[in-house]
Amino acid sequence: MFPSLAAVYRAQLSRARVARIPLLFVATFQSVGIMVLMRGVVDGGSEARAVVAGSSVLVVAFVALNLLAQYFGQLRAGGGLDHYATLPVPPAAVVLGAAGAYASFTVPGTIVTAVAGSVLFGLPLTHLWVLVAVIPLSGAALSGLGAALGLLAPRQELATLLGQLGMSAALLLGVLPADRLPTPVGWARDLLPSTYGVEALARSFDAHPDWAVVVLDLAVCAVVGVLSLAAATWAYRRAAVR
Repeated sequence: MFPSLAAVYRAQLSRARVARIPLLFVATFQSVGIMVLMRGVVDGGSEARAVVAGSSVLVVAFVALNLLAQYFGQLRAGGGLDHYATLPVPPAAVVLGAAGAYASFTVPGTIVTAVAGSVLFGLPLTHLWVLVAVIPLSGAALSGLGAALGLLAPRQELATLLGQLGMSAALLLGVLPADRLPTPVGWARDLLPSTYGVEALARSFDAHPDWAVVVLDLAVCAVVGVLSLAAATWAYRRAAVR
């Protein structure tokens, strides 16, 4: 399992590094642009923390959810799953390797966005080390969701559409302050995997963060990540035998 996982991870990371650098730049530029726009209507406080945290995790959503859904949709449509099925590689290694590579690829953009947002809104940089947990946990949750969407979509175009819709949901429900959302929309926000990563990062901007609540948010994000990756592994097995 672990040698196969490492091999898939290295292969996917190499592929992503060559093909996805321009898109990562777009994701980072998009998130920084959103913060600049929101700076005109948000002065500070909890709203500023929500905007910066949501914009930072949006980079993860763009790559780990949107692009991974497109990748697995393309892999399924082009017969790439048949290639993996002939290799002595467990299905979980394929899913986890690809998800890990795409999640790792978001690290530079997420850090740049978080630092730029903190400077823009005058937030403290002291506790940005929380990103060490937020990026992999949010990345796992969103990568699993993106892989599942790409593998379950009957057509490649539908996988692309679902990935775009998922990223749009992360944008609208993650960047906008929770107390500004209508109650039904707030319920949808609670179901979004990236929400708990956003909440953990937003709380870390407090002068004296409630670390127990931060850890709880990260724990929920971790559980969602395990469930979404398990769902993606099941979807891979289902798609590979068809």
